[in-house]
Amino acid sequence: MLHELLLALLGFTGDLIVDEREQRKTLGLAFNSDSPLSDECTFKLAPDISFIEPSERDLIERLIKLGFYYRELDRFAKKSRNLSWIRSVVTSVHPLERADELSKQSREKKPSVYRRAIANGIGEILSVYRSAVLQIEQKLLAETTPILATVTQGLNKFFVLFPPLYEVILEIERDDIRGGQLLNVLNKRCHCGVPELRTCLQRLLWHGHQVMYNQLAAWIVYGILQDPHGEFFIKRQEDGDLDHRSSQEEISEKLARTSVHETSLTDWHSGFHISLDMLPDYISMRLGESILFAGKAIRVLRNPSPAFQFQKDKSFQQTMRGSQRIRGFMHSDFPERETEIDTDLTGGELLPQSEADKIEAMLKELKESSEFHKRSFECTVDSVRAIAASHLWQLVVVRADLNGHLKALKDYFLLEKGDFFQCFLEESRPLMRLPPRQSTGESDLMVPFQLAATKTIAEEDKYFSRVSLRMPSFGVTVRSSQAELARSKASLAGKANYTSDTSVDGWDAIALEYSVDWPMQLFFTQEVLSKYLKVFQYLIRLKRTQMELEKSWASVMHQDHVESAQHRKDGTNGSTSQQRRQGIRPMWRVREHMAFLIRNLQFYIQVDVIESQWKVLQTHIHDSQDFTELVGFHQE
Repeated sequence: MLHELLLALLGFTGDLIVDEREQRKTLGLAFNSDSPLSDECTFKLAPDISFIEPSERDLIERLIKLGFYYRELDRFAKKSRNLSWIRSVVTSVHPLERADELSKQSREKKPSVYRRAIANGIGEILSVYRSAVLQIEQKLLAETTPILATVTQGLNKFFVLFPPLYEVILEIERDDIRGGQLLNVLNKRCHCGVPELRTCLQRLLWHGHQVMYNQLAAWIVYGILQDPHGEFFIKRQEDGDLDHRSSQEEISEKLARTSVHETSLTDWHSGFHISLDMLPDYISMRLGESILFAGKAIRVLRNPSPAFQFQKDKSFQQTMRGSQRIRGFMHSDFPERETEIDTDLTGGELLPQSEADKIEAMLKELKESSEFHKRSFECTVDSVRAIAASHLWQLVVVRADLNGHLKALKDYFLLEKGDFFQCFLEESRPLMRLPPRQSTGESDLMVPFQLAATKTIAEEDKYFSRVSLRMPSFGVTVRSSQAELARSKASLAGKANYTSDTSVDGWDAIALEYSVDWPMQLFFTQEVLSKYLKVFQYLIRLKRTQMELEKSWASVMHQDHVESAQHRKDGTNGSTSQQRRQGIRPMWRVREHMAFLIRNLQFYIQVDVIESQWKVLQTHIHDSQDFTELVGFHQE
C-alpha cells in the first residue's frame, strides 16, 4: 500500500488510488497529456478498500492531493516545453513552405518562451519534490515498521507550495496568459506572507525575467526585436495590421522593394510602439518609452545609410576639430567648451564596441540578481538611454552638422538672407504682376531664382544646393486612372501642404523644398519641414507686400517729378497737379500707415521672435548632449 502511495505521489495511479478522469474512458472521454487542467483534485482512494482506518483514509486522501498537483504541474511543464511542433515540419522540402508551416503551427499551438521559462522553474521545484519522495522511500525501506507519519513528515512543506502553484498554472492556462502578463501574475503572487512560497514564486519570476532580459539585450545592445511570439512589450507597428495569410514569398518581395534607407526612417518614426498589454505593471510607461527610444537609437547607430560616409581629407578633419567645440554659428556668444568626440570612428562604428559591452555588462548584472530590484532596473535603463542619446546626438549634431542645416533653414526658410530674396523679388516682379500660369508657373520662376542666386549666393554655401523652388499647381482638375490617383494621394500624403488655405494672390503658393539626407531625417521630419514652410510662405508674403508698398511710393514720386519738370519746361503753374496731389494725399497717408505696420511687423518677427529664439536654441545645443532634449528644444 505504501509503495502504491509513493507512486501516486509521483502521479501514477493504480488499484488502491484511482484517477476519476481515467475512469471516463468507458464513456469515450479518454484522458491524455493535451487534456485541459482539472479544477479540482481527481485522485481518490478506491471506494472498495475496507482494511484502512478512517483516520488513515483521511491522511491518505490529503497526501494524494500532492500527487495530483505534481502530475498537473508536470503536465504543464512538459506541454510548455514541448517543441514537437517544430520537429514535425522540419522535413518540408522548400524553405518557404517550411517557414509558412512553422508560422501556421506556432499560431495553432500558441507557443510562449515565457511559459517555457516558467516551466523550467516548475521543473526545478518538482525535482526537489521527487528527491523528497525518494528519500521517504529509502526511509520506509529502512524502517522495520513503516508508518504513514514518515510520508507526511517528509512532504509537509509541499502542502504549502503545491496548491498556490497549481492555482497559478490554472490561471495561466484558463486565461491564456503570456509574456508581460505572465510576469504580472507572478509578481502579484510574490506578495505573500509565506517565506517558502514567496521564494518559489520569486524563482519562477526570475526565470521569466531571464527571457525579458534576453529580449532587452537583443533590443538595446543590437537593435534587434527578438520576439517570435509577440510577448515583448516592444512591438512592430505593422504587427497588428499584418495579414497572417500572406505567404513568406509575398513578405520577401515586399521587403525587397523597400530600400534600407526607407526602412530605417519608417522604423524610427512609426516602426515600433509600446504594447500596454505586455508591459509589466511594475515597469512604468516612462521606462518603457526610454527602452523604446534606446532600441531605436541603437538600430540607427548600427545600421547607417550606405550613402552616409565620412570624408578622410584635410577639410573634414578641420570640420571635425571645429565641431568639437560645438559653437557652430554662435561665434563668441558662449565660452569655449570642449566636447569629447572620438574622431577615429568610422561610419560603421557609430556605437563603439566598448559602449555595447558596457550596456551588456549592466544587463548581465541585472540577470544575475536573484530578485528584481526596481531601482536598479530604472538606473540601468536610464544609463542605457543616456548612452544611446549621447551617441545619436554626436551623429546628428557633430558628424551630420546639425548647426549647418539649421543655419541653412534659417537663411532660406526664415529669410535670413534678405539680399537674396530682395534680388529674387526684384527680378520676378514683372512676372508676379501677372497671374501665374498653371502649367509653367514653376519654370517661369526658376529664371529669376537662379539669377538671384548667381548674384548673391557665394560658392562656399554648400547648403544652397539642397534648396529648391516649387510652385504647385492649383485649381486644376486632372483626369487620371484610379491607380494613378491612389499613387498621387500616397505621394502627397508624405509631403508638406504647400497651398494656402485662403489665397488672394496665386503667387502665395510659392514654396521651398529642402533636401535632407540620412541621418538628418530623424531630426527634420516632414512635420518639422512643413512648419518651416508655413513660416516661409507668411514671411515671403510680408516681404512682397513691403516691396510693393515701397515701389508704389517710388513710382508716384517719379511720376510727380516728371510732371513738375514738364510744367517748368512749359512755363505753367501746375495748379492741376497740385489739386491732384491734394486729392490723393489721404490715400498716401494710408499707404504710409500700411508700410509702417509691415516694417514693424517684419522687424518684430525677424528680431524679437526668430533671432531671439535662435539664440535660445544655440544655447541649448551648446549645453545639451541628449538627442531627445535637442528635438524638444527645436520644437519649442
